Amino acid sequence: MNTIIENLTGMNVLTDQVIAMDFLIAAKSGVRNYAAAVTEAGTPEVKAILIKQLDEAIDTHEQILAYMIDNGLYHPWNPQEQARLNLQNIDTALKLPN
Repeated sequence: MNTIIENLTGMNVLTDQVIAMDFLIAAKSGVRNYAAAVTEAGTPEVKAILIKQLDEAIDTHEQILAYMIDNGLYHPWNPQEQARLNLQNIDTALKLPN
């Protein structure tokens, strides 16, 4: 999308937020999958590898979460502010041309 149009419509921030949220959800899914895999590991060696991957997935999730919080894209400890942001995003999406 054209940068000028993104800035005028507010899509520049929304685009960053959508990408970051998708990344956060994927990272969270990875954490869950690795945690489940650790419980199913057949050997201590495989379990050790999966635990290492789980730790890295948790670190990735924390980094994405910190980025989103630092940039005002996510407010996990302030439900009222998160609800306001969600409503603002809905309003922006509804105003987009089809």
